[in-house]
Amino acid sequence: MRHYWFSLIYISILLATVSACAEEKSTTIGAGNYSIPGWFKDSFLEIQSDSEEAYAESKHLMLFMHLDGCPYCSRMLDENFRKGKTKIFIQNNFQVIAINILGDREIAWDKDTSYIEKTLARELKVHFTPTLVFMNKDGRRVLQLNGYRSPETLMHALNYVNDQQYYKMKLAEYISKQNKPVYSLKSHPMFIEMRDFSDYKKPLAIVFEDKDCADCDEFHQKVLQHKDVLKELSKFKVVRLDTYSDQVIIDTDGNKTTAARWASRLKLDYRPGTVLFDRGSEVTRADGRLYHFHFKEILRYVSSAQYFEYATYNQYLNARQKQLRNAGVAIDYGQ
Repeated sequence: MRHYWFSLIYISILLATVSACAEEKSTTIGAGNYSIPGWFKDSFLEIQSDSEEAYAESKHLMLFMHLDGCPYCSRMLDENFRKGKTKIFIQNNFQVIAINILGDREIAWDKDTSYIEKTLARELKVHFTPTLVFMNKDGRRVLQLNGYRSPETLMHALNYVNDQQYYKMKLAEYISKQNKPVYSLKSHPMFIEMRDFSDYKKPLAIVFEDKDCADCDEFHQKVLQHKDVLKELSKFKVVRLDTYSDQVIIDTDGNKTTAARWASRLKLDYRPGTVLFDRGSEVTRADGRLYHFHFKEILRYVSSAQYFEYATYNQYLNARQKQLRNAGVAIDYGQ
């Protein structure tokens, strides 16, 4: 069974980005060049002490886990940490430490455990950059957001942590209680009706959405409608599930469930979240905001069974980008 933990998406998407930029800048569009804001905390990287210091100021500690050249890091910093309501809210309620997921600085995680930056990233199962890790006063992780978040989506998480709602409920439940629908489910020519997934063994894409999905409009407009994505989607059965629906479905393991319960069992908090299956098993997923190039390559990795040849998505994507560059094809990391 190929499970998404095995694919290590953070390396697959972002190491490949850095590699592409280094080799042929002329064929790379939209690579991310950025700097860490000067107001981030200059830390000795003793996380438990940092958490206690933040709590003494009535704040939470946030780890901003990033990778040089990451276009998603650049966008999230620009939209959430350099301007707007989120920047002000973060500065007032959080202390932020930058962690490079390929770095070699030593981090004292607690009194008994130390890691270097890249080892910590593996330990925390960082699948996208940027990843935000929120700590409570005891230095315990209370929330982890894998991948880019828009200001509106991030603000939900910031309020959730700041109000210490993590003691009471999961983030998805907290968002559902806000009673402020922001999205009406959209149709798509590739979406089909399907309720029993137990015997389907061909490539299958399950898109989880709901009325609280602040990023779904952009996902439909800039990703799902892109011609390259449509070409790859045609190789899948594509099913959209509404996590607010109480309709009974049969999941890939043969369990009677609902979309909400299935998403919870998959530990899928982000909407839109796309989980990709082949031969009845999950291969990988996209549970953070991706641009069309990376989304269509995730689809191709599954539909063409590249995961049999390449043990990790990183290996596949590096090989794929070399192939595209050698053929003179521009690689677009933009929208």
